[in-house]
Amino acid sequence: MTTANTETISGERVLLRTPVDTDVPRLAEILADPAVAGWWGHWDRDRVRREIVHRGDETVPFAIELDGRVIGYIQYSEDNDPDYRRAGIDLFLHPAWHGRGLGADALRTLARYLFDVRGHHRLTIDPAADNHRAIRSYRRVGFRPVGIMRRYERGPDGTWHDGLLMDMLREDLT
Repeated sequence: MTTANTETISGERVLLRTPVDTDVPRLAEILADPAVAGWWGHWDRDRVRREIVHRGDETVPFAIELDGRVIGYIQYSEDNDPDYRRAGIDLFLHPAWHGRGLGADALRTLARYLFDVRGHHRLTIDPAADNHRAIRSYRRVGFRPVGIMRRYERGPDGTWHDGLLMDMLREDLT
């Protein structure tokens, strides 16, 4: 079984493509890395299959691939109300690939697609307020802080954590 989405989007260095069942072990491995699990929590292969590869909702998932190897994941969800036309994005990248501009490439690639092909007016992303590495990367791409969402999400430690709402308009994309 594959997901309904069959999009493939090429970035400068990365390829965004529909995740498939054979990606499950690699995505589960990435999510198990302490640097990723600290933000995303616990994921086993069944959860990856169910909530990433075969989501069953309106969220559109992509494996982030570099030279034929899955290095992360990015997704978007849309508000298609013509008075809002916005999309929200979320992603993770294996820590071995941090600091190389690949997360930013994936984010720029998806942002261009969402603005130019899907016709969105605004994009949002909502990292944990203390995820400084992610926030720096998102700023480089053009996202701007909007405000702190207090006790926004339950962290892997079971306590509520603040989130930072960031947004970007087409003219902000770098």
